[in-house]
Amino acid sequence: MKPIKLVCAGFGGQGVLSVGQMVALLAMKNNKEVSWMPSYGPEMRGGTANCHVVVDDSPIAAPIIASGITHLLAMNGPSLDKFLAKVAPGGTVIVNKAMIDHPLSRTDVKVIACDFPGLAEEAGAMKSQNMVAFGALIYAMDVFSKEDAKEVILEKFGGKKPELNEANLQAFEFGYSKH
Repeated sequence: MKPIKLVCAGFGGQGVLSVGQMVALLAMKNNKEVSWMPSYGPEMRGGTANCHVVVDDSPIAAPIIASGITHLLAMNGPSLDKFLAKVAPGGTVIVNKAMIDHPLSRTDVKVIACDFPGLAEEAGAMKSQNMVAFGALIYAMDVFSKEDAKEVILEKFGGKKPELNEANLQAFEFGYSKH
């Protein structure tokens, strides 16, 4: 497996740290080496938040990704602007097209644009936008199974708000298949 260097970025409250945690849990479930490093401002919601996730078969030397991002999840324009230049040529950029409506300045990366709020609403819960993003990300990585990813969703969130389980799983499916 080639190392995965993922940055998930957005506003606080959009669930980007949770997406990163789920990728890390999924990697551990698949016996991979993993690091997860969050970064966020003092605000609970509305400030900036991002996390760096590195997944590899070998031990990971540093959790911070200075360059060579293989996958970027950008939930908003400022996050895209901040990290796009650090994506490796041939990398994948997943954007929330509800908040990023301009073409990317790079042509050497693969772009997956999803309507996160639209698909979350279709799944039954606006709060599930990060599950749409997680689905698109798991599709783009093409390393982990959908079944394992769904198990991680239920392990992480299943007991917190069981009434959202169906919507979360449906939102994940939409992100995975409707990119």
